[in-house]
Amino acid sequence: MIKKLSIILFCWMLIAGCSLSEISQVINDVTEGEKPLSEGEIIKGLKEALTVGISNGAGKVSASDGYFKNVKIKLPFPPDAQNVADKLRSIGLGGEVDKVILSLNRAAEEAAKEAKPIFVSAIKQMTIRDGMQILKGDDDAATQYLKRTTSDQLRVKFRPVIETALQTVNATKYWADVMGTYNKIPLVKKVETDLAGFVTERALDGLFFMIAAEEKKIREDPLARVSEILKRVFGYEG
Repeated sequence: MIKKLSIILFCWMLIAGCSLSEISQVINDVTEGEKPLSEGEIIKGLKEALTVGISNGAGKVSASDGYFKNVKIKLPFPPDAQNVADKLRSIGLGGEVDKVILSLNRAAEEAAKEAKPIFVSAIKQMTIRDGMQILKGDDDAATQYLKRTTSDQLRVKFRPVIETALQTVNATKYWADVMGTYNKIPLVKKVETDLAGFVTERALDGLFFMIAAEEKKIREDPLARVSEILKRVFGYEG
């Protein structure tokens, strides 16, 4: 019961904006002199929480239809070539356009499988100062930390995977067919799009969107934080 109370106190004081030292002191008082939590222990719990949340987010987008059936992150036909899609649909080739859109999302889903180990590595390297800033930061503070520390590495990892995936799922062929058909239409302005570059950036945007959603769950649900995050920090077993 005492440990349950200490967990509840931790959650509410964190929400109220108390410092880590204040949290540790109050928990120490309630637990009648038990060893107070150190900043390192609290940050360790945070790292474990983020690892769980980020694994969930990365897992969702890397699953089949993780992008394609999520309207918030689904990759569209490249905007700079939207007139191509419109023109082809108008002449009865909408099915070919749809094949391109599906294949782009499949490529993004394949690339997202590379994200989890990169995120986990960044979390492991997080300092106590980083962790404290995340604890006290905005709802997406952890997501922003990951953006700063992993975006370049993810981009390097994603691009070749996407290039390969685009070929594997026939996106390159569909794209070539669509663009070839469009560019043969008299008087149209030819369109050249860096397809792999477009998919890479949209895939990253969607990934971080989902990571932010998982982070928000961690911050807004104290009960979830107790069960998923703080068990090891407090030695809580139920």
